[in-house]
Amino acid sequence: MASPAPAPLKDAVGGLDRDGFVALLSKLIGESARLQNDPPIHRPQEDLVAEHVVDALRPVSTETGGGPLVVRKVSYAEGRSNVIVEYPGTVPGHVVSFVGMHMDVVPANPSEWDFDPFSLTFDSEDKDKLRGRGTTDCLGHVALVAQLMRRLGEVKPPLKHSVIAVFIANEENSSVTGIGVDGLVKDGLLDKLKTGPLFWIDTADKQPCIGTGGMIPWHLKATGKLFHSGLAHKAINSMEMNMEALKEIQKRFYTDFPPHEKEKLYKFATPSTMKPTKWSYPGGGLNQIPGECTISGDIRLTPFYSTSDVVEKLKGYVEDINERLETVLDTRGPVSKYVLPDENLRGRIEISFDGDVMNGVACNLESRGFKALCKATEEIVGHVEPYSITGSLPLIRELQDEGFDVQTAGYGLLKTYHAKNEYCLFSDMAQGFQVFVSIISQLEEAA
Repeated sequence: MASPAPAPLKDAVGGLDRDGFVALLSKLIGESARLQNDPPIHRPQEDLVAEHVVDALRPVSTETGGGPLVVRKVSYAEGRSNVIVEYPGTVPGHVVSFVGMHMDVVPANPSEWDFDPFSLTFDSEDKDKLRGRGTTDCLGHVALVAQLMRRLGEVKPPLKHSVIAVFIANEENSSVTGIGVDGLVKDGLLDKLKTGPLFWIDTADKQPCIGTGGMIPWHLKATGKLFHSGLAHKAINSMEMNMEALKEIQKRFYTDFPPHEKEKLYKFATPSTMKPTKWSYPGGGLNQIPGECTISGDIRLTPFYSTSDVVEKLKGYVEDINERLETVLDTRGPVSKYVLPDENLRGRIEISFDGDVMNGVACNLESRGFKALCKATEEIVGHVEPYSITGSLPLIRELQDEGFDVQTAGYGLLKTYHAKNEYCLFSDMAQGFQVFVSIISQLEEAA
C-alpha cells in the first residue's frame, strides 16, 4: 500500500507562533544596548544575538540529533559572529536563501524615547505593536527567520530545495569591513546560494523593494582670505564662493545625470539627487569674513548610473571651476570677488569623498525569485506593489555583482526605520512568515 502523500508545506508548517517569536525577540531586544553600531563609541557584540539564535535552533539541529538543521557560526572578529543555518534539501543545486537579517542596530538615546529602547515592550492599547530598538531594523527579522528555520526543523518536510538562512554581523556601519556578509562571500561560504534566489530581508512595509540608490558622501571645501568685514574688498569670502561653486556643480550634475528612463519602470520616487546637508567652518566673529568653510552632503544615485563616473565628473567640475573662477562663478555685490590680483591670490575649491561609497541595485524583474515573491505577496498581503527608493542598502549590489539573484523584502515599518520609538507589528511579521513559506512552496512545485 502506497504511503499517503505529504501534507502541503503551508499546512505542515502553519503560521508564526506568537509566543515563540515574542520570547526570542524579547531576548534579542534585551541585548540591543550592546548591539549599537557606531564606532568608536559603540562597538556591537553580535555574538550575543548569535548565541540566542543558535540556542533556539539547537533542539532541532544535527548538533543534538534532534533535527536536520545544520547550524554554523562564523567569526572574523572577536565577539562578532555570523550564523549560517541550512535545512538540507534532496536535490543538489536547488537552493532558496534568506540573507541580510543583521544582528547590529543603530544607536538609540533613551532620554529621547517614550519607552525603554533596550527592552521589548507592548503598547497598552495595541498588543500587535512590539516596541524597542531593532524591532523593525533588523532584530525582528532575525527572530522571524529563526522561527521559520526552527519550524522547518520541527516538521521536517521533504523538500527538494535546501533552505538556507544567513544572519549577519556589521550591516549598520561600513568603517569596518570584512567581518559580515562581505567576509562570507570572500571566503566562498555563500557560493552555493548562487544557484537559487536570494531574498535579502531588511526592508519594510511588506512589499518587494526592487531598487535602491547608490550613495556618495562628499565634502566641498572653499579656501579664500580671512579679513575684516568692514574691508570686504580685501577679502575672498569663502562662504560666498562655496555657495556659488555648489550651485554650479549641482547645475552640471543634474545636466549630466538627469532622470533615467528606467526609473519609471522601477517606480523610483525620486531621480538622482545631489544636495548639501551640513555646513562647517573654523569659527570666528561676526565681523570676520571667513577664510575657509566646508559644505558637506550626499548624492543619492539611481542604479542606472555609475558612482565612479559621478565621482570623476565632480572632480572635473571642480578642476574647471578653479581654472576659471572669474568667469564661471557669480559674485555677490560690487566688491565680492574670488581673485585678488594685487596679492597674487586666488580662492580655491576642493572636493573629497568618504570611503563608504555605495552602489544602488536594480533587481532582476524577470527572475523566478522576483516572480515568486510577487505571487506570495499578493496571496498573503492581498496586493503587490513593488517600489524603489533612493535610500541605500549596503552590500547587496556586491552580492548581485558576484552573481547572486538578489531580491529584497521586509516586514517592519519604514516610518520607524532608524527612528525614535521604533516598533513593528506582529501581524506584519506573521504575514512575512507566510510569504516565506509560500515562496518555498512555489519553488518546490516548479522543481
